[in-house]
Amino acid sequence: MEEYVRERERLIVKDRSLRVDANAFGAASHTENQADEILRRIRTEEHETVWDRAAPEIPGAAHVFPGMEFLTARETILKTKLFQAVSKMPKGALLHSHLDATVNARVLLNIALKHPAIHVRTSIRLTGETIYTVLPEFRPLPQDEWTSLGSLTDSVYEPGQWVPLLNARSAFESDLGGTAGFDEWAVRALTINPTEAYHTHNTTAKIWEKFLSTFAVARGLVRYMPIFVEYVREFFLSSIEDGISYIETRIPFWYKYMIGADGQENVPHREWLLIYDEVIAGVKRDLAAQGRSDEFVGSKIIYSAVKKDLTCEGLEWYLEDCIALKQEFPHLICGFDLVGPEDPLPPLINFIVPFQRFVARQKELGLDIPFILHAGETLGDGTAADMNLYDAILLGTKRIGHGFSLAKHPKLMELCRERNIAVEMCPISNEILRLTGSMPMHPLPILMNQGVPITLNSDDPAAFGNMGLSFDFFQVLIVSEVTGLLTVKALARDSLKYACLAPEEQSAALALFDRRWSTFVQWLVDTFSGEARS
Repeated sequence: MEEYVRERERLIVKDRSLRVDANAFGAASHTENQADEILRRIRTEEHETVWDRAAPEIPGAAHVFPGMEFLTARETILKTKLFQAVSKMPKGALLHSHLDATVNARVLLNIALKHPAIHVRTSIRLTGETIYTVLPEFRPLPQDEWTSLGSLTDSVYEPGQWVPLLNARSAFESDLGGTAGFDEWAVRALTINPTEAYHTHNTTAKIWEKFLSTFAVARGLVRYMPIFVEYVREFFLSSIEDGISYIETRIPFWYKYMIGADGQENVPHREWLLIYDEVIAGVKRDLAAQGRSDEFVGSKIIYSAVKKDLTCEGLEWYLEDCIALKQEFPHLICGFDLVGPEDPLPPLINFIVPFQRFVARQKELGLDIPFILHAGETLGDGTAADMNLYDAILLGTKRIGHGFSLAKHPKLMELCRERNIAVEMCPISNEILRLTGSMPMHPLPILMNQGVPITLNSDDPAAFGNMGLSFDFFQVLIVSEVTGLLTVKALARDSLKYACLAPEEQSAALALFDRRWSTFVQWLVDTFSGEARS
């Protein structure tokens, strides 16, 4: 029996030697080992007191278990000690997010309410029968087009008329909830709720239809430059508050002009980047004044075009625009991507010729704009969306966005290991968009156990309610007996290693992370050591 146990231990060690955190345990400090043990105790305790079948019921949940449906469990997660600990953790970099879905929906609405140019309209009058199916359309209007109409719910409202946002809110029918009812209606249009995620929109196609509608609603607000400035700042500040120190976000450049303060579509792409740069500098100044310079390294942009209705000729325009912006803002533009639902939209192979020209143009100009491509965000096996993984790797992608189906491809996983191609995994996004029913079913552990480089990301937190990165780290941590504090440290630290940072930038970012991590693990030990033993 003793020999069997020894052989068993040797096999376990060998099996786990490929994991992304394999080297973390031998290098751990005494305090880190203490903190890891504490976190594991908390997780075990809360498995029994929060997530066991005998634990208190969670409203709307048919079954309660660790890693269950996020939107149903969210309020319960917020009350746990494990989440309290994870929320304080330095997260490193957020490498996969779409800028137009990164600010809390209520915060966005409150920002919009400060701008009298914002108007709203609906396709039919809002009533008790229509309020759950009709979406708002927001838009800033030039001042000479502002209206004085009073309500979307009044019997005299004519479909399609623009109503000032403040009027529409203040005059919202009391039977529909008054101002609070208006806010709920607007927020519901900007987010996915549990009923939609787990019941009514019960296929990937249906949930994507709802998901894309949230972008359509938000677009009329975020595209307005005075809101955009506040929006980007809020994105940075809320990320910093959650322990994120560096951000690479995908900005959709598919519309060529933003709406300026005058209500006209006249703000070109270069001015977006000027504003973005100014906001970064302003946030850094404010943090420095507070003695918090080590909390924010900065942010860069992954230039993104949308696949929908895209031709090779159209893609050529975006690629040239990306090159022009890179030449003017070399410190901001860090990559290129095509975005949109992979299953119904054209695959990467359709665009190989313009992509190859893009690479050749960079060589001519001495530029470096790596592909950072969405690929494998699908349940398919051998479908066009699944095959995007092959093309992304052949094109030399620096990272893979989502890579959900990568676990089906042993050779591609091997190439990711060999070439240090990190996968930008978005666990909660994958679950809500119906690629997996729960976190225990997610392929993330397969990739981690194969040694594939991984970073954790929130994707579209405004729609999903997983603001920052704490929720995604929590969901990964709660479902695995193998994964512990040292694993999530490796994931957070690796996010900075796989970011588009110059060597000196990366060294500085990693040094800052290590200092903050030491402070965090000491806080964790000081805060929970007594509780964990009780």
